[in-house]
Amino acid sequence: MTTSTPPVTDVTGPYTSPPPTFLERIFDRWAVKLAILIIVLIWIVPTLGVLISSFRPASLVNLNGWWTVFTDWGSNEWTFENYSTVLSSEGFGNAFLNSLSVSIPATVIPITIAAFAAYAFAWMDFPGRQWIFVVVVGLLVIPLQMSLIPLLKLYVSVDLVGTFPAVWLAHTGFGLPLAIYLLRNYIGSLPSSMMESARIDGATHFEIFTKLVVPLSVPVLASFAIFQFLWVWNDLLVALVFLGGESSVRVVTLALNDLNGSRGQAWHLLTAGAFITMALPLFVFLTLQRYFVRGLTAGSVKG
Repeated sequence: MTTSTPPVTDVTGPYTSPPPTFLERIFDRWAVKLAILIIVLIWIVPTLGVLISSFRPASLVNLNGWWTVFTDWGSNEWTFENYSTVLSSEGFGNAFLNSLSVSIPATVIPITIAAFAAYAFAWMDFPGRQWIFVVVVGLLVIPLQMSLIPLLKLYVSVDLVGTFPAVWLAHTGFGLPLAIYLLRNYIGSLPSSMMESARIDGATHFEIFTKLVVPLSVPVLASFAIFQFLWVWNDLLVALVFLGGESSVRVVTLALNDLNGSRGQAWHLLTAGAFITMALPLFVFLTLQRYFVRGLTAGSVKG
C-alpha cells in the first residue's frame, strides 16, 4: 500500500503580529490620556494659583493660600486694583516697549544669519564644512553664564553697556548654534532634485535660497522664532548684566523684579504683572503654533 504524504505548508512567509485585543486598545488609549492629563495639571495648577492671586487683595494673599477660594468662596474678595496699580506704576509701560525693542531684533537677527549659514552647510561645498558644523553644534553645550564676564569686559571697552545693541548681539550669539542646527536639518531634508533643477535653469545660490528655500522653510523659521522670542522676552540675567537697572532701558523682567519689592512684600502685584507680560508671548505662540510641531519634526527623517 502506498501512503500519501500530507502537503508541506510554507512557513517562510512574513510574520504578522495578531491585532491588539479590546483590552489592549483600551489600556493604551487611557494610558496616553492619563499621561496627558497629568502633564496638563502640572502646568495648569500653578498658573491657576497665580491667576487667582492676581485678583485678590494683598490682605487675603498674605493671610491664606489661593486654594481657599474653593473651600470658602463667599468670604473672599475680588479686585482689579492689582492690575490698575501695575499699569499705572511709573515706567512699566516704557519697560513693555523696551522689551519689544529688545526681543524683535534679537529674534530676527539670529534667524537671518542662521538661515544663510544653514543653507551653506546643507547645499554648498567648501573646505571644512562638516568640521565647522560640528564646532557650531558643540557650542550648544557651553553655558551662557561662562561668557557673561568676558562679554561685559568687551562691551565696556567699546562703550556698549546699557544699550540695546549689546543685548541684541548677546542673544544673537547665544541663539545662533541652536538656530543653525535646527535650520540645517530642515533645509538639508529638502529634495535635492529641486535644487539641481534650479541650478540647471541657471539660478544662483542666492536665488535658490531666497526663492525656494526660504518659502519652504517657514515652519522651522516660525518654530525657532517662538523659541527665541520667548527666551529673550523672559530673560532677566542678560538684560540685568548688559542693560543695568536704569529706567530708560529697563525691560519687563526687571520691572517685575522691582514691583516685587526688596523683601517680596508686593507679591500680589507681581502676579498681576506676570499675567500682563504673559499676554504678548501667549499671542505669539498661539499665532505660530501650527508651524511649531511641523518645524521641529520636519528634517528629523530624511526623505
